[in-house]
Amino acid sequence: MTIRIQTEDFDITKEINALKEDRSKQGKQDVGAIVTFTGTVRDMAKKDKASKTPISSMSLEHYPGMTEKELSDISEEANKRWPLLGTTIIHRIGDLSPGDNIVLVITLSSHRHAAFEAADFLMDFLKSKAPFWKKEQPLEGDANWVDARDSDKQALSRWEKQN
Repeated sequence: MTIRIQTEDFDITKEINALKEDRSKQGKQDVGAIVTFTGTVRDMAKKDKASKTPISSMSLEHYPGMTEKELSDISEEANKRWPLLGTTIIHRIGDLSPGDNIVLVITLSSHRHAAFEAADFLMDFLKSKAPFWKKEQPLEGDANWVDARDSDKQALSRWEKQN
């Protein structure tokens, strides 16, 4: 399991190869599926349901220590729910421009369904619960903090365990 919060960009291919190499070093060639999700900065902010506003940049902040712990906990939960062979979560912080990478999630499994579902689970958590704060700078006007979206909270609710 790899969890990193960083300012610098990431290399998707390098991160995939590192996970595969970890399995190879263990003498295993059991990876049958690799699922990746890469989130990038859009050039438009959703102002409301009907309109969008062009942005020049986005700033991401986090709570050091707490953020890594939360990401580690949710990665462990994904590993309990699905038969994963490796996970990577990398989230960038600092000032980013439209087109820049923000987040990378990689899941490895012997089978595609587990890898897809776990990646989806991890992203739903990241979008709604991870302690990151985003501020968008429109091309004109003052910067504003991005509120959590109800749609992200609804997406997360589908993963709640049924008792």
